[in-house]
Amino acid sequence: MKSIFKGILTFIFVQCYLGTNAQSDSTITFEVAGNCGLCKQRIEQAAKIKGVSEATWDTQSNLATVSFLSTKTSGRAIKQAIADVGHDTDEIKAKDDVYQQLHQCCLYDRLGEDSTMVTAPDDDAHDHDHIVRGVVVQENDKGELTPIPGVNIFWSENEDKVVQTNENGVFDIKHESDYTNLVVTFVGMKSDTIQVKNLHDVLVIHAKDNVLEEVVVSRKQRSNYISNLTPNRVEMITAKELFKAACCDLSESFATNASVDVVSSDAVTGSKQIQLLGLSGVYTQLTVENLPGPRGFASSLGLNSMAGPWIESIQISKGMGSVANGFESMSGQINVELKKPHHTDKLHLNAYANNMGRTDINLNLAQKMNDKWSVGLLLHDNFMYNKSMNFSNNGYRDMPVGNVFSGINRWHYENGKGLIAQFGIKYLNDDRTGGEIDFNEKTDKLTTNRYGLGFDIDRIEGFAKIGYIFPNHKLRSIGIQLSGSHYRQGSYFGLTTYDNEQNSGYANVLYQDVIGNVQHKYKAGLSIAYDKYNEKIQQYNFDRTEAVSGAFLEYTYAPSEKFDAVLGLRQDYNNIYGWFTTPRAVVRYAPATGTTLRLSSGRGQRTANIFAENMGIFASSRTIDYNRLSVNDGTAYGLQPEISWNTGLTIDQDLQLFGREAGLSLELFHNSFSNQIVVDLENPRSVSFYNLNGKSFSNSVQAEFRFMPLAHLETRLAYRLLDVQTDYQSGRLQKPLTAKHRGFANLAYNLHSGWSFDYTLNVTGRKRLPSTHANPKAYQLPDYADAYLTMNAQVTKSFGANQHFAIYVGGENLTNFFQKNPILAFDDPFGSFFDTNLLWGPIAGRLFYTGIRYTIK
Repeated sequence: MKSIFKGILTFIFVQCYLGTNAQSDSTITFEVAGNCGLCKQRIEQAAKIKGVSEATWDTQSNLATVSFLSTKTSGRAIKQAIADVGHDTDEIKAKDDVYQQLHQCCLYDRLGEDSTMVTAPDDDAHDHDHIVRGVVVQENDKGELTPIPGVNIFWSENEDKVVQTNENGVFDIKHESDYTNLVVTFVGMKSDTIQVKNLHDVLVIHAKDNVLEEVVVSRKQRSNYISNLTPNRVEMITAKELFKAACCDLSESFATNASVDVVSSDAVTGSKQIQLLGLSGVYTQLTVENLPGPRGFASSLGLNSMAGPWIESIQISKGMGSVANGFESMSGQINVELKKPHHTDKLHLNAYANNMGRTDINLNLAQKMNDKWSVGLLLHDNFMYNKSMNFSNNGYRDMPVGNVFSGINRWHYENGKGLIAQFGIKYLNDDRTGGEIDFNEKTDKLTTNRYGLGFDIDRIEGFAKIGYIFPNHKLRSIGIQLSGSHYRQGSYFGLTTYDNEQNSGYANVLYQDVIGNVQHKYKAGLSIAYDKYNEKIQQYNFDRTEAVSGAFLEYTYAPSEKFDAVLGLRQDYNNIYGWFTTPRAVVRYAPATGTTLRLSSGRGQRTANIFAENMGIFASSRTIDYNRLSVNDGTAYGLQPEISWNTGLTIDQDLQLFGREAGLSLELFHNSFSNQIVVDLENPRSVSFYNLNGKSFSNSVQAEFRFMPLAHLETRLAYRLLDVQTDYQSGRLQKPLTAKHRGFANLAYNLHSGWSFDYTLNVTGRKRLPSTHANPKAYQLPDYADAYLTMNAQVTKSFGANQHFAIYVGGENLTNFFQKNPILAFDDPFGSFFDTNLLWGPIAGRLFYTGIRYTIK
């Protein structure tokens, strides 16, 4: 009897278990783009296909959670159903024509596109003049939402200005400072006065049971992410990510990034350069809002001229970029988007100071003048005044002292009919001196009293971007990009003077449209770049005028959300080197849910400015082999242009770990030079520049794992392997001063109370040093430098109801590791063996800093 009773209970338990789990045995969470309550209703209804038991979409996080029976449907099918009604998911993009048919309120920023998404923090008071957009909808007993036209909307503080909702229930009303109470009235419904505490992207007002009430929709954005939908693999670093470190200038903005290395060029000038795929930063195309960034003579010290608080986002694209952006990209492209006056904070102040005598002041101002015009001012001032900072006790300043000032005044115009224009002016002044601690520029400059160096740099640039979107053809547009700049540098290194001047102009015309439907897109355009260079080293002059004009065409084939192919071709003419062709191709394929594969290949070409790009050689006693160069003959030193081919394969896999989002990425890139300007430092007494005779290549493998082991704790782990080799006159060698191995870890913990904690660990493998065997034994170094480990950390606390005020404290190089002998023969700076170019590690030890941020929205 007991066995029968036990069997009955077991049968009942199994049936109950099967019954409860028949509804769902899988649950997934994924990103779906949308704006408002109408979006929520549409997304949740679309997701409830056969086999789905429950579907919810959160308007604040843009995350959908769906429970379903895996034997009847799949995550891919659910995402496809959502995309079919017009909403992009993390894996499948809605068709453009379906997206365009969405309700006016629901036209969200497309996932994966280069649009600048503005994230409003919680409890954002928006205490400034701007246009508030909203929608009024009515909810019936079934929870269905329908828009209400003809609703009257006005601020209680200004009853004379009344607007009405249009046929889609949408309204636009100007918000002025101190306005807080919004009055909503409609015939047959109870009027209400709503105290507006939060104004985000869309203000949604529900009418239920004839009562009007407020609902606010806010948008969230990840601080660092890679879109699965774009053909090119673009890593996006947002301003939120930049707040994880001090980021006083662009060179320090990659502190929490595993892909980009920032290294000091030498031990005395303070100049820094980026490295991507193991190659020098000159092989990475640096653009600012897709206009040329600091280039030519300005490239060596250009990273110091852009302030971190100016930056809205940074886009890192490894390998080949679009032919629309030019032909110079070899290892990748880094595009910096600055804060736009029409959708940024009214005021942002950042003040920074560290224990090594550096202070930075950054001030961003923006004003929306009317519905069409906005103006912004970005200011950056850097002071370095500690002449005695010298960790290695060799008697030389670890950093030059002086002042760097830069500013941007920019304007934005948009007429609401498809015409958008941006223009402005940029200015930089860099005045610094370095060398021995006791060096006095007034008495010691260009003498052997004491060793010193100095820079006096001015750069001014004007830029303009004009675009027009055809009102009846939203996918058809034309754009014009213009820039012109003047750069002047006067500098000295011990007894050597180096002066240069550069005048540059750039123009790019771009037209894009579809062929028949959105499966076939194309871009076409014309461009011209003009550079006039004047360069003087002691008695040698190197002057040239270089003009490159060309045309480009790029075709995109996208038959489905799983596949994209982009084919690009440029044809350019260089007045020095003649005609050359730049082909490029990118393919994206998503074979399974959460899996994205990309393959890219193409050609890059650039003209080297050998002295400006290797300015540290002047801070040494090395002789320059001028016999290999042409002096003042109108060419680029008599050297051929640098040409390389880059091929890359990337795999990105989204995962669920601990019930939270996770991801794994694998990158493989190969870059091969058919010609390169070899900078040969293998003879410790000289430096030679010559065209490659043989092979030069780089192989890069990087793996990165992202996950959240705990709520609010974001973790990123990465490992990178580099193999960079070049054929020198002395044979094939690994690239000097480049680590073959690098490990990386970043932890970010954020609390709603306003506290955030960030920690970054870098492990740098050993580096090959240029040969010093020909020196006397006292001035010889080992063949390899040691591996080392550095740690950075920062704690931030935000205050106030709107968290507009923040204090941050942090430390860099907490392991206190620094190179003990950064300058060879420092005791004889005018002798034969003095060399500052053998820097392989940090020049300074442990650093502490503090700062404040204050924002008015």
